[in-house]
Amino acid sequence: MNALASGGHAPGPVIEIRNLSTRFGDIVVHQDIDLELERGQVLGLVGGSGSGKTTLLREIVGLLRPSAGTVRLFGQPVLDPDPARQRTLRRRFGMLFQQGALFSALSVYDNIAFPLRELRTLDEAMIGELVMLKLAMVELEARHAWLMPAELSGGMTKRVALARALSLEPELLVLDEPTAGLDPDRSESFVRLIRMLQMALGFTVVMVTHDPETLGGLATRFAVLADQRIVALGSAADVLAVDHPFIRNFFGSGRAAAAIGKAAA
Repeated sequence: MNALASGGHAPGPVIEIRNLSTRFGDIVVHQDIDLELERGQVLGLVGGSGSGKTTLLREIVGLLRPSAGTVRLFGQPVLDPDPARQRTLRRRFGMLFQQGALFSALSVYDNIAFPLRELRTLDEAMIGELVMLKLAMVELEARHAWLMPAELSGGMTKRVALARALSLEPELLVLDEPTAGLDPDRSESFVRLIRMLQMALGFTVVMVTHDPETLGGLATRFAVLADQRIVALGSAADVLAVDHPFIRNFFGSGRAAAAIGKAAA
């Protein structure tokens, strides 16, 4: 795995967050957050509306600078001041945005090829082979490569976005509401696909989701964001043992209790 990315498998956590705080003017979103994620784990990050879940995700991948504290990926600062080191680091993770964020003017083929072309080390024949491989990995056919994003269903858009996120064979996959907008059948199918790929390829996952079935179907660890901090972190059983209003309300609902109960068993 990870033949296209460089850096190897260094020991230590994949994600390491220390004393992270986030402010927007007078509004405090996060305060002194610490978080670690080890290689091969799948972390589900949950929290109420406005708790800063997506903000934390953006700080993890370097799209947003925290007000204080540090974020390290694979032992390196995600906001490394050296452009070459930062480019190398960014090739080691892929991100699936909530709405897919496909380039509307590019075909499916060119969307998946985009990160590969950015490498400037592969010829078009190799890029073509890799694009078709990634399409097959997300259970799409070669003929779908020539469709435009406007011609895709919601489920297909998610799969193409996943293929693009996996194009550089990342060691870390970041998912922002991966099943948002999908009906229950397509959501279940997409969760099954991600789980299958994660088990086969061994990449680490951090995801934000509000959907209990997605959380219970994918996560091996859970982090609950509330009161500007992480109030619970660990296995499903660890989280369910914490007495907090959000945990009682979210994990105590019928759907969530059934989904998370399987993970806790």
